[in-house]
Amino acid sequence: MAVHNVSQTEIIRRRYNRTALFYDWMDKMISPRLRRQAIELAEGKVLEVGVGTGQNLPFYQGDCEVTGIDFSPGMLRKAQARLRLAKVPVKLLEMDAQAMSFADETFDTVVATCVFCSVPDPVQGLREIKRVCKKNGKIILLEHVRSDNPLLGWLMDLLNPVSLYLIGSNINRDTVQNVIAAGIHIEDVKNVKGKIVKLIIARP
Repeated sequence: MAVHNVSQTEIIRRRYNRTALFYDWMDKMISPRLRRQAIELAEGKVLEVGVGTGQNLPFYQGDCEVTGIDFSPGMLRKAQARLRLAKVPVKLLEMDAQAMSFADETFDTVVATCVFCSVPDPVQGLREIKRVCKKNGKIILLEHVRSDNPLLGWLMDLLNPVSLYLIGSNINRDTVQNVIAAGIHIEDVKNVKGKIVKLIIARP
């Protein structure tokens, strides 16, 4: 396993603890419709990586049994308050996506929404997702990415240090390429909000 940058992880954790109180307001770019579109694809034993304040929890249904992890205690406290809205069993754990304690091939579905903009080593985090997902399982990622428009992409690069400092989020990540670099097999990529928010459906 690659060694991730612990100090950078701690810095990002502190930033997310700080922003937990108003994170829901900042996260408005992902509408309930988009969340539902991603979460309705989940089935069976589900891992949600970066559960955050729990905004996805009301959308799980059917046979889902959800384990939600986050490395921010502040975010988990907010998610805990949302458990009453869940229609399926949910367990919340404090855990780093870059070094999960789950056994190989534990989950039928792994979900992440707007997470890999903030994981310090995104490829390592994605390798961990691949590891804990069953070989015949499903990986669902709803992520905002760097625009391929030259001007907008340049602007996102310019503003990225500000976003990273204030909230711990990179706005210019190429998550599709990071998924490929992690050895995950992409089945479909849908542009769900311009070309900046993508729904990635993949297999380990």
